[in-house]
Amino acid sequence: MSFRLIVLFSVNLCFFIGFGMAFLTADHVVTVNKEDTIYQKIQAEKEEFEWEAQDAKIDSVWKKTPGLVGRKVDVEASYKKMQKYGKYNPELYVYKLIKPEVSLEDLPASPIYRGHPDKEAVSFLINVSWGEEYIPDMVKILNEHQVKATFFIDGAFANDFTHLVQMIEEEGHTIGSHGYRHKDMGRMTKEQSKANLEQADELLFALTKEKVKYFAPPSGSFNTATVEAADEMGMETILWTVDTIDWKKPTSDVLITRVTGKVHNGATILMHPTEVTVESLPILIERIKDKGYKLVSLQKLLSEER
Repeated sequence: MSFRLIVLFSVNLCFFIGFGMAFLTADHVVTVNKEDTIYQKIQAEKEEFEWEAQDAKIDSVWKKTPGLVGRKVDVEASYKKMQKYGKYNPELYVYKLIKPEVSLEDLPASPIYRGHPDKEAVSFLINVSWGEEYIPDMVKILNEHQVKATFFIDGAFANDFTHLVQMIEEEGHTIGSHGYRHKDMGRMTKEQSKANLEQADELLFALTKEKVKYFAPPSGSFNTATVEAADEMGMETILWTVDTIDWKKPTSDVLITRVTGKVHNGATILMHPTEVTVESLPILIERIKDKGYKLVSLQKLLSEER
């Protein structure tokens, strides 16, 4: 066989193989038939599976509150997916996510107490200006239960216990600011608050090389100037909705009952590195999960995802 015939044969063979593959692919294309009972059932029932997007807002009580994404059923994509199986199945719905028009970043400076009240998730907030002896065990327990917490570190503590701050960060937990030397920031001007926060931020950034995003005022004491100072530095001011009051040294049973009796959607749970917290933490985590809540990072709690 001549070289020219070999080339022609190869070209024709490739053409027919390509044509055949295209034919096979086209044969599996699903045409949308709006008269199909599957299509009509999707149209009739889709609203049961759709969510309206919810904008972030400043609540009169809970202040800055994150929004939630919405979703709409993609009718044609859902139909094509179900038609391949020949029956209606809501588990095969295809959705389009709808982003809220207003996000947290669009709102003016305001404290944050909780996540969205429709979100079945909670987050641990750990304020740290003492209790260094309990931190390694707390981190170990959190890691064993695959829970990510936010540790709000006092700048002076960070200076004295650099290895603990780096260990917390290396284990995947979030480092927030607790100001510098546990001052009453509710009595400070904006300039004083900013100076205090900058002292803490310098130390925390030097240890983690990450910009601090969250700030928890010592003892929960703050004023408008405090929140505005944090906002101008790119930080959200974080408070809490459930308090362990572990610094008063309750029994483990009292601490666990106190938290599980008040836990709710979007809860932020405040604790400190104490002996009773370490003792209670494994049971507390299990009890919270048993009530149907996910334990998530603060960033995830405040996100728009459901």
